[in-house]
Amino acid sequence: MEKKDYYEVLGVSKSATDEEIKRSFRKLAKQYHPDVNKEPGAEEKFKEIGEAYSVLSDPEKRRQYDQFGHAAFQNGGGGFSGFNAEDFDLGSIFDDLFGGGFSGFSSFGGSSRRSSNRPQKGRDRLIRLDLSFLEAVKGCKKEIQLELDETCEKCNGVGGFGEKTCKTCNGKGRVIEEQRSLFGIFQTETTCSTCGGKGKTYEEKCNVCRGSGHIKKKKEIEITIPEGVDNGYQLKISGKGEAGYHGGPNGDIYIEFKVGKNPIFEREEEDLFLEVPITFTTAALGGKVEIPTIDSNVILDVKAGTQSGSKVKLKGKGVKVANSLRKGDLYVIFHVVTPIKLSREQKKLLEELDKTNLENDSEIKSFKKYL
Repeated sequence: MEKKDYYEVLGVSKSATDEEIKRSFRKLAKQYHPDVNKEPGAEEKFKEIGEAYSVLSDPEKRRQYDQFGHAAFQNGGGGFSGFNAEDFDLGSIFDDLFGGGFSGFSSFGGSSRRSSNRPQKGRDRLIRLDLSFLEAVKGCKKEIQLELDETCEKCNGVGGFGEKTCKTCNGKGRVIEEQRSLFGIFQTETTCSTCGGKGKTYEEKCNVCRGSGHIKKKKEIEITIPEGVDNGYQLKISGKGEAGYHGGPNGDIYIEFKVGKNPIFEREEEDLFLEVPITFTTAALGGKVEIPTIDSNVILDVKAGTQSGSKVKLKGKGVKVANSLRKGDLYVIFHVVTPIKLSREQKKLLEELDKTNLENDSEIKSFKKYL
C-alpha cells in the first residue's frame, strides 16, 4: 500500500515550523492513542502519526524526505537508506513530549516491545564535498578524511567483561511503571536505566570504549566520482558508515557535491551553454571560429548574416548524465561585438559602407514604418 504524505498525516504544510509540527503531533497523538481511542483503526493511525513525526522532527531526515519522498528511506533510493519504522522508539518520543504519561507502543511494531539487543544498522553519514566544474563534468578520484564510530576490538563491541543478567529488569531491557496522567493511570514502559536496555551488565567495564562498545577512529577513504555529477548529487558508499550494534551492519556514507562555477560555460543539468563573441564582419560575411568544448577545441562555421543571440546546437558535446551513457548538448550563442575604437582606415571603410544604404535591410525598413 502506498504511504501517505507525512505532512498530510500530521495536517501541516511543507513550510511548517518545528514547533507547528510538534504541536500537531501532540494533538493527534492524544486523539488516537490506543489507550484512549478504542475506535477501529486508531492503533494504525497512531503508528502512522508517530512515523511521520519521527521523520519530520529530524532536520536531516526531513530534508531527505523533502528531496526524495518516501524513496529516501528505502534501500537504493535517492537519499538515506535503511529507514525502518521499528528503529524509532515511540515510547521515548512520548516521554519527551508528555513527560512519560503514555504507554502501549515503544516502537511501530505493535504492542510487543522491541528488544534493545537485536542487530541494529549503524548510522549513515552525510559528507559535503566541493568540486571544481571540470572535476564534476569529467569525473575524478578524491580522498576524504572522516571520523567514524568503529566497534571496539578489545571487548568486541559489548562494552565489558564478565556478562551477567541485569537485576533491575531481569534481562528484559525494559521496566514498567504506573503513572497518573490527564487520562487516568497508565502503564509506562521505559528503557532500563541500569543496563541501558541491553538486559545485561558486566563485572568489568571496558577501559578502551568506556562501556559503549564503540570508539572513534579517523579514516581515509578514496572515492571515485562519476562523470556528470552536479550540485546536490549524492554518491552512496555502502557499508562504510558508522559501525552497527549487536552484530548489525555498518551504515552508509553519502557524499553530497557542491560544484564550482566555470568562467565561460553555463550548465543546466546535462546541457552546456557557451557565449562566443564574433566580429560584425564575420557575422555579416560568415566565416569560421574556433571554440572550446569540455573535451577539445572545434572549428565552427558561422553563417553569413548571423545575428547576436543566434544559437547553434552541438549534439552530444554537453555533460554526460551520471551513471548513464547519455550526454547532453552544447549550445553556442553568438554575440556580435561592435568595435569601440577604430583606426582612421577602418572608420573610412565603414563610412564608405554606410553610403551603400544599409538601412534598406528589411528589418530596419520594417521598423521605420512606425516612425
